Formats: sequence, structure tokens, C-alpha cells
Amino acid sequence: MFCRSAAAVLFVILMSGCSVSNEILVSAAISLKDCFEEIGALYENETGVKVRFNLGASGLLQKQIESGAPVDVFASAAERQMNELQSRGFILTETRRNFARNALVLVIASSSELGINGFADLIRPEITRVSIGNPKTVPAGTYARQALTNLQLWDRLQSRLVLAENVRQVLDYVARGETDAGVVYASDVVSASGEGIAVAAYASDELHDPIQYPIAVVKETKARDNARKFVDLTLSPAGQSILKKHGFLSAN
Repeated sequence: MFCRSAAAVLFVILMSGCSVSNEILVSAAISLKDCFEEIGALYENETGVKVRFNLGASGLLQKQIESGAPVDVFASAAERQMNELQSRGFILTETRRNFARNALVLVIASSSELGINGFADLIRPEITRVSIGNPKTVPAGTYARQALTNLQLWDRLQSRLVLAENVRQVLDYVARGETDAGVVYASDVVSASGEGIAVAAYASDELHDPIQYPIAVVKETKARDNARKFVDLTLSPAGQSILKKHGFLSAN
């Protein structure tokens, strides 16, 4: 807890006073990294305004905004973080939109010989380490906990779980063979193409809350018009095409 709080405070100190009229700062869930960087490049070409990204676990990004970080746009991997910011008056409610959905998958290393073909295999005695995002701060971890609970596996896997600070860390653990399996988003597998990751199984949508990605302009932005333009581009056909290419599903 101390480390996360310190990180949030440090971010605020480093970023204070950095917002200028010809750039915006977008805090976004790290699962959006590749597609948002592409959308950001398109935005810069169309507007002449520079985009800087602050990527991380949605829960940590939420805390940074609550601590006064000069963020212009927030994009979360779950509705909970956006709901909490909205209830406390940190976003412009009229700018909030759901812009993408995702699916939850069980992944293994492509070279794995453990024969993991589904979630039920995780309780086999030879499977000793399974990585998920920390459910306290990582939406993918929250969804993973819901799915494993509904599959009646959560309690049985407690001693084997390795909690990661974001989905990219889960992928790294699996790719390096440090864990036998991991639970991430389907889009993460697209991003990790060529990194030795394979999908072992998809989690049924009924096992967890809908994986919706909301975006909104932060209320204290000093670049409101430019921030709105980034939100609009993300929702536009061009932005949606980029999201689809990177493995995301339509929000509708």
C-alpha cells in the first residue's frame, strides 16, 4: 500500500505544472498501450497537439488523479475506477463513454508441456504457480478472481497465485516460464504476438462482470477542447478500427 501511495505522490510531484496548451496527458490502462500509441500518433497528425501517455494499472491511475495529477484524459480497463472518480467529481460526466470491450483468457507459454487446456487444469498438483493481476488495483485481476470464484477454483488456488501489478507483468511471468499460466485480456495476447504466449482457454462472459473500457475528460484539465478531441477520435471509426486491429471488441 505504501509503495502504491508513494508512486502516486511522486507522479504528482513530477508532473505538476507540466501541462501546456500544445499537449495533453492521457492516463490509460496498460492493456491499451499499443492501440493508444497508434491513436495518439493519428491525433498528433490531425491536431498538431502532442500526446503523452501515463500507462499503468487502472487503480493506480485513479489514485494519481485523486491526488491531483495534471491528467487531461483517463481511460480505464473497468468501470469501477471511472465510477469512483465520477462520484467524487473528478471527471466531466458528459464526456464519459464506453469505447471498447475485452475478453478474459487463460494463457500459457507456447513451449509449455504441462498440457493446460482449461481453467480446471490449474488445480492439478504439477501446476504450482499461476499469475493474475492484483485484484485490488488491476481490473484484469478483479475479473480473474470473479471467474475463478464462479468456477469454484479461487480458494483452491490461493497458495499458487502470483499477483502482478499489471497485465504486462503477467505476460512476462508466463513468457519467461516463471509461472505455469496466467490470466489476461484477449487483446494482450495480440499485443504479445511473437513473445511465446498461447491461449489455453477463454473464460465465458457469464463468469465475470462485463469488461468495459470507459474514457472521460478529467475535470481539472487545462486543455479541455484538446482532451475532448482525443476522446472523440477514440470513438470515431478510425479509432475503433485501430482498437479492433489490436484485439479489442466493440463497446456496443
